[in-house]
Amino acid sequence: MTNRLELSGSVVKAPVRSLSPAGIAHCFFSLEHRSTVMEADLPRQVYCRIQVVVSGQRSQALTQHLVLGSNIKVGGFVAYQIGRNGLGKLVLHADNITQI
Repeated sequence: MTNRLELSGSVVKAPVRSLSPAGIAHCFFSLEHRSTVMEADLPRQVYCRIQVVVSGQRSQALTQHLVLGSNIKVGGFVAYQIGRNGLGKLVLHADNITQI
């Protein structure tokens, strides 16, 4: 099975950095994607917003230039996460970020 996602868009929630109790660095931000794709031979406007997390030693290097409004391409895997409020969502765990 494969779990790999690449998505381009704009940073719409500023990066927040934290350390886990185990001392692992994390950076969280939200990415918004808008585009037009062809579906059933018709153009369709698509939109999504997804939380992105970058973890580990590379998190600082990958996210140091991110600011609100940055246009980027993010690559990584997606995982289902249940928040403290009990609601679930997909989170993109990034291992590659490129400014565009």
